Amino acid sequence: MESQTLASVDVNEDIWRDLSTLEQFGDAARDTLAAGIPIYYRADDTPTEMLIKEYPDGHRELVRYNRAGDEVIRALS
Repeated sequence: MESQTLASVDVNEDIWRDLSTLEQFGDAARDTLAAGIPIYYRADDTPTEMLIKEYPDGHRELVRYNRAGDEVIRALS
């Protein structure tokens, strides 16, 4: 049972990384921001294991995703 749980977590994290590019979100990303919810994505130059977190007000942070909460690495311009 434990291995099934770990496997599904690994798959979900792989999917998250694969889908985490702004271009793939398109209108859904804009709609999410318009609803007041931050989005996560990767750019070509985003370091491995990190994501860009963009807030509805437009400010962005480089974060390391963590189940306990995002670790903010630095603010982005």
